[in-house]
Amino acid sequence: MKKIDLSSCFRDWQILTIIVFSFFAYQSTFAARASNDSNIQEILVSASLQPLPLTQSANAVTVIDREQLQNRLAFNVTDLLRDVPGVAVSRTGVLGSQTQVRMRGAEANHVMVLIDGIEINDPSLGDEANWANLSATDIERIEVMRGPQSVLYGSDALAGVVNIQTARARKPATAELFSEMGSFSTNRSGLNLGFSSPALHARLSAHHLETDGENISRAGDEKDGYRNNTVNLSAGARVSQNLSLSLVARDQESTNQFDADADFDGLIEDRDRETDSKGTTIGLTIKYNSSDDRWRHRLALSNAEFDNNNFSDGRNDGASESSKMRYQYVGSRFWDRMEQKISILVEYDDEEYRQSGGYAFGPEANIKVKRQTESLALEYRLAPIEPFTIGVSARHDGNERFDDAETYSLEALYRLDGQTRMRGTWSSSIKNPTFTELYGIYFGFKGNPDLQPESSVGWSLGLDRNFTRFDGSVSLTFFKAKLDDEIKTIYAADFTSTAKNFDGTSDRDGIEFSTKIELNPNIILAASYTYSDSRERNSVNEEVRELRRPEHIGSLNATWQPTSSLMVNANFQYNGSQSDVYFPPWPNPMETVSMDDYTLVNVRANYKINQKLDIFVRLDNLTDEKYEDVFGYQTLGFGFGIGARYSFWGK
Repeated sequence: MKKIDLSSCFRDWQILTIIVFSFFAYQSTFAARASNDSNIQEILVSASLQPLPLTQSANAVTVIDREQLQNRLAFNVTDLLRDVPGVAVSRTGVLGSQTQVRMRGAEANHVMVLIDGIEINDPSLGDEANWANLSATDIERIEVMRGPQSVLYGSDALAGVVNIQTARARKPATAELFSEMGSFSTNRSGLNLGFSSPALHARLSAHHLETDGENISRAGDEKDGYRNNTVNLSAGARVSQNLSLSLVARDQESTNQFDADADFDGLIEDRDRETDSKGTTIGLTIKYNSSDDRWRHRLALSNAEFDNNNFSDGRNDGASESSKMRYQYVGSRFWDRMEQKISILVEYDDEEYRQSGGYAFGPEANIKVKRQTESLALEYRLAPIEPFTIGVSARHDGNERFDDAETYSLEALYRLDGQTRMRGTWSSSIKNPTFTELYGIYFGFKGNPDLQPESSVGWSLGLDRNFTRFDGSVSLTFFKAKLDDEIKTIYAADFTSTAKNFDGTSDRDGIEFSTKIELNPNIILAASYTYSDSRERNSVNEEVRELRRPEHIGSLNATWQPTSSLMVNANFQYNGSQSDVYFPPWPNPMETVSMDDYTLVNVRANYKINQKLDIFVRLDNLTDEKYEDVFGYQTLGFGFGIGARYSFWGK
């Protein structure tokens, strides 16, 4: 097995590291004036088997909080993820089109997505979350944890985790109505109802999004529209001082129209294609803590079901369904001495995949397969000396389809002072082949049941610093990972294809940088930058850059509050040049093409008329940038929207 060459990485980044350390040292003269108590302890849900303060996690984590979500007024969660270091987004056209998220140069199905603790990666969509349908409405918080996380979350978290928390009822009674309309015949509306008491709370929200969209293909004028209806429920009860229950449920239905390459010239053209999707999740969690809070127990049961139906010229063009039932127990024991904590996880997953119609005929026209996974994980954390924290984790996955697998993680955190910390992680991860790669049948593609899991090892080194001079912070992370037995699609001369494990190693390394500065009480600036180098071996053993992974990604976000009633937000998102593939007419071979870089400028304004009524204005792609995330798929130009939010009570 090829070893990671740590020395070469440090040589490449030596000058940058010296500059960064010098900068941190210079700023320490200002940070020394601050008290440790001035920092609010932000709690992370996703970085451990038990919630822990952000300052005690060695992972690279970005938190998008409630205030940021309200200021940005984004349609989709991926619009927000473009600001997160290490994250690349690819959308095949307009709102509602197929969207992929890649983290630190890894594959799109290497990122686990949770909503209220329930995994929404769809086994019938190649284990990817259906990002196109992830509306940013009614979300309270997003945690993005980058780096291998299989030791905590299993196969789907090889590159990272996105944990989404929906809004909760926090006041005795709330009722809120909002509505927005804008360009491309877009309208968005919703209703939120909730109540909260010391013993019981519940919140129900329903929202609708509909747009005529624009033409995705480069030629023609047929518009590709989108419709989404989502209902979300969260409720909880405190049975006693030590016992609590919570229930979450979510139902989402959508229809998106798209184009296709029906004449096989390598470019899509106007076609009447449509996909109807439905996703339903429900989860019940029981928590019990001992009276001295030394023992904590959590039992969670969840079920997620997905249904996707494709239509071509009004005719059914095949369907896929999947479900995942999960039973999970987490138990933890705490000690004051050295802040020790040990947690154990016991988990059972039952997955099912079904495909029917479409390009499958005969005995293969209806595929139905299942698999079960039994997992056991152990996590131990301690602080042997006051500024030093260590975390060690191990996991065993017993899968009836593949060999048993073990993954491990080690993290260390050292606080130089109350404002500066150094952190490092080392982790191993796995990714099981998807049902689609194993058994799927689509036009020109047939699954390979002999596939074996992918495996990855990665490490990271980071520095974080809080600055009292500007009431801000800065974070820098170096990362490197390698992927073995990578599963890729291979094409025959007649353009038929299948999936195959490749020999050799795919290397991903880079640097992530983010900062946030409060220039004054009315102006806040936030910026991020990522350099990522992702390479793989092709079929003739040549090292090539991986597709749809730009080397350079950056963002700048400026929030200005000139008065207590007005908030203005300007967002700049830069996506560097990247490569993609083009399939020219047969018998010409597949080509690699380069796509230009682009910068998106988005502006938002919120104005509070009174305690009950807000109005807001949204300007998207202000410069009318012409760009493509995926070769041949046009995206939206300049767009605008205006809306209002009214609270009947509980504002």
